[in-house]
Amino acid sequence: MATEATPKFQNPDLIPVPHPPDFHAEMDASPAHDGLHFWQFMIAGSIAGMVEHMAMFPVDLIKTRMQALGSCPMKTVGVRQAVGSILRSEGPAGLYRGIGAMGLGAGPAHAVYFSFYEVCKKAFSGGKPNNAVAHAGAGVCATVASDAVFTPMDVVKQRLQLSSSPYKGVADCLKTVLKEEGIGAFYASYKTTVLMNAPFTAVHFATYEATKKALIEVSPDSASEERVIVHATAGAAAGASAAAVTTPLDVVKTHFCDVPSRSKSILYLHNLVLRMGALLGVCGCDRFKSGSISDVVHTIVKKDGYRGLMRGWLPRMLFHAPAAAICWSTYEAGKAFFQERNNACGSSSVT
Repeated sequence: MATEATPKFQNPDLIPVPHPPDFHAEMDASPAHDGLHFWQFMIAGSIAGMVEHMAMFPVDLIKTRMQALGSCPMKTVGVRQAVGSILRSEGPAGLYRGIGAMGLGAGPAHAVYFSFYEVCKKAFSGGKPNNAVAHAGAGVCATVASDAVFTPMDVVKQRLQLSSSPYKGVADCLKTVLKEEGIGAFYASYKTTVLMNAPFTAVHFATYEATKKALIEVSPDSASEERVIVHATAGAAAGASAAAVTTPLDVVKTHFCDVPSRSKSILYLHNLVLRMGALLGVCGCDRFKSGSISDVVHTIVKKDGYRGLMRGWLPRMLFHAPAAAICWSTYEAGKAFFQERNNACGSSSVT
């Protein structure tokens, strides 16, 4: 076999440049989207999810305790009563009971969440980066995938959050539930979670992308210096908007467990407020005999009018605005870090 090129194809002006010692052809594939590789989206999303959920964890725990304290018999439990009960019995550390499960679940779930979103956004946009429909559709796909990862650890987290929890920790809870209730117990609320999260996520992502674009266009020259402010502001606007628009769904979800009206405005602080109904069986769900959404909506409108469907919209917005601001600013900071790293590596390779 010939090992040298024929004179016809030889060019003395072309000098071969040796590859650097750490060069690997299989690792030099071009980034998939936004100058980043798929694994970089996953790492940035994982960090963002853990920072967001762990920062907001005490609020989530208070919500869970309020549901448990006010369940059987049905009674109204306020924030002060719930917090006082936690501090008296467990001290400040009680506000972080179950945070290990949250960290284990939020990291992988948000890695899937953001990476699926980026891939689907590129696939759905058709070359149009400002396609709001593509952003919404990608958000729905992202939440379907991420909820499949997050729901089992959310089950563990909520069971550990209870003051009367019989479990010693994450591993003990996983082992006990799997042995006594089977793997299905970890996905008891998955369908309901996806049904309620999909509209929220669609509005959330579409609003975030549109708001970010608008803010950058206001001051394009200083956009790079103010990117943290831009991303945090766009995230807060997205979280608040999605929370407000989907409040009727959250109200319906809450009424499925017939929570007392005086405590509803506080319980709306979290988008997934009623997973406890399926996981713990603590709510009096037999108040709505048919179990259908139309029956619940009819009952709400008959009792409180159409304004009853928007009850709790303000505290719900006040929760999701800072949560989204934390998540998006952290995620975009992670993306910026990897983009700078990739650019630096690219420049050194060319040199």
